[in-house]
Amino acid sequence: MKPGAVPLHPGRDAGSSSNIVISSSAVRGRMVLFALTGTPGTGKTTLSSELRRRGYEVVDGKAFIRENGLLGEYDRERDTYEVDLDALNDALEPFRAEADPVVFDSHLSHFMDSRGILLLRCSPEVLAGRLRSRGYSEAKVRENVQAEILDEILCEASETDIPIGEMDSSSLTVGEMADIAEKIISGAADDYPPGSVDWSSEMESWF
Repeated sequence: MKPGAVPLHPGRDAGSSSNIVISSSAVRGRMVLFALTGTPGTGKTTLSSELRRRGYEVVDGKAFIRENGLLGEYDRERDTYEVDLDALNDALEPFRAEADPVVFDSHLSHFMDSRGILLLRCSPEVLAGRLRSRGYSEAKVRENVQAEILDEILCEASETDIPIGEMDSSSLTVGEMADIAEKIISGAADDYPPGSVDWSSEMESWF
């Protein structure tokens, strides 16, 4: 894997080679780009649809990556493409200068330079059910559930000093998720602190 690249569909080592340089808090304060991230199946697409309905501009990460020619080499073993994070970060620059908040929906979005991170979480059993309904293989289900239990995306996001707002989508309605997202976007991330979700009691069932 090339430096600065990660899989389009994350595995347990996704992001280990990231070298994105995050802007200072002063620069971020002038940005309007927010990162919507979480393990596949935590509700990003559902939340994105509701935020669009409420008038927010939401950028679909997968479509944006493909449309801008940012797919890298194909990893046959993991059945996914690599994505150059530096190139992706640069391609998002126009959105940072817009007048109103823009949400970038991608499980890679927390690697991007943004004003804040909206991190979705989901209980392992609920997450597994969602992924199975999508036709994920049991190996992929287990891989993603293990990543969720291990707080992988939270750990990656926490390596920056970007404010993180965390919500457990397991039993929330889409309206409740969007209400929380709007609060985080408006600056209330501290009311939804990272680390408030803990799935460690599920370790024995999935490892």
